[in-house]
Amino acid sequence: MKKYDAIAIGTGSVMSVVSGLIARNPEARVAVIDKDEPGGICLTRGCIPSKILLYPAELIYEIKRAEEFGISVEIKDIDFGKIMQRMRRIIEKDIREIEKSLKEHPSIDYYRAKASFVAPYTLEVNGERIKSEKIFIGSGSKPLVPPIRGLKETGYLTSDTLLKLEEMPGSLCIIGGGYIAMEYGNFFARLGSKVKIVEALDRVLYNEEEELSMAVQKEMSRVAELYTGHRVVEVKKRGNSKAVVAERSDGKKVEIEAEEILVAVGRASNSDLLKPEKGGIKTDARGWIIVNDYLETSQPGVYALGDANGRFMLKNVANYEARVVFYNAVLGKKVKMDYSVVPHAVFTQPEIASVGLKEKEAVEKFGKENVLIGYERYENTGKGIAMNAEGFVKVIVSKKGEILGAHIAGVSASVLIQEVVNLMKLKAGYEAVLEAMHIHPALSEAVQRAFSSLMTPEEYHREFGKNSPP
Repeated sequence: MKKYDAIAIGTGSVMSVVSGLIARNPEARVAVIDKDEPGGICLTRGCIPSKILLYPAELIYEIKRAEEFGISVEIKDIDFGKIMQRMRRIIEKDIREIEKSLKEHPSIDYYRAKASFVAPYTLEVNGERIKSEKIFIGSGSKPLVPPIRGLKETGYLTSDTLLKLEEMPGSLCIIGGGYIAMEYGNFFARLGSKVKIVEALDRVLYNEEEELSMAVQKEMSRVAELYTGHRVVEVKKRGNSKAVVAERSDGKKVEIEAEEILVAVGRASNSDLLKPEKGGIKTDARGWIIVNDYLETSQPGVYALGDANGRFMLKNVANYEARVVFYNAVLGKKVKMDYSVVPHAVFTQPEIASVGLKEKEAVEKFGKENVLIGYERYENTGKGIAMNAEGFVKVIVSKKGEILGAHIAGVSASVLIQEVVNLMKLKAGYEAVLEAMHIHPALSEAVQRAFSSLMTPEEYHREFGKNSPP
């Protein structure tokens, strides 16, 4: 049995822990195991390939707006195959570079294979057993596929398999209304596919602040068919197409036909492959690995980060968690993971971004009398006017001046939110935004103005209505 100073499962964010360990101890021997191509889900099947694909959709959207500015343009052709090939070429290059470095690194034994626990601190991989008292689990996740009648027999795509498409389906029915569904729905719709989105809840992006959700839903409805409040109960073949049977709350059923189906209802744990229970590692009812505040599992010396622990399916969180694992497992410090300021974005039209509490959460936590809301539209700024930019910034603060949350819809939302993220992390009050000099004219002025127009929740809803912008 081979013994290592550390074992890493996965080749995504967990690799920064490995790099830090080897930098401090060049003589260390580390086993790195990944059943998939190296690079982690973000590079191989998630954030990076999806954003490479989404950018052409953004260009199409902007080109079609050119007429608003007195520019006549025509899109003569959209080469789906070329768009997909570009994505695969970029990803493949990075994968090969990572693979080469893993194979050639003098301190690393790289296993491209499935691994599973057979005993505490002991894994079986490629028919051999390896052991370490320090294990970092970054095993990722997989697309969640619900048990819908006829789905398996009819066939479907996931966010993994659609990356292999050579031809664009003429029509696509997407089951789900979360961020994966909306990003890919936007992509295929902008490229010309007839997209139909079926969501069981009464609006898409249900976990977002309602104003953001409705802004995306309004724009998406211009290019796709939306069936909110519809639960999929069956999928069946119909000639050369497929039919999705969805049921409303009143019992009425509709059948939605499309050439292809994309299942995008969330992510599931990979722990069924890893068998953590044999390593003395506890999981929750859904299979996510349970960790404490220090990201250590129920087995001392074994840590889980990223999708493996099921807390936040975000690469920025996984990178942050990797830093905490490094502090605790390698440096021997006692650093707690802090999830109080976790930003995220959804790359649709409009782009949306959020951090912190939603309005309802803030009111429930602090009381309506202690919460203030600020709001500003992009189109009220000089840059917004120049761009014909529709969008808005909504901020939530306490009467004591603490920034509780921010929610932005519009171009560059993922960039604009960062100002708020940094201040929240530093625990700086919102006055810092007002006192800082902002470039004029720039969209960032919308953030500053939102903080300068604070009102009570009642005043906000009275002035702007339930789902601003109208």
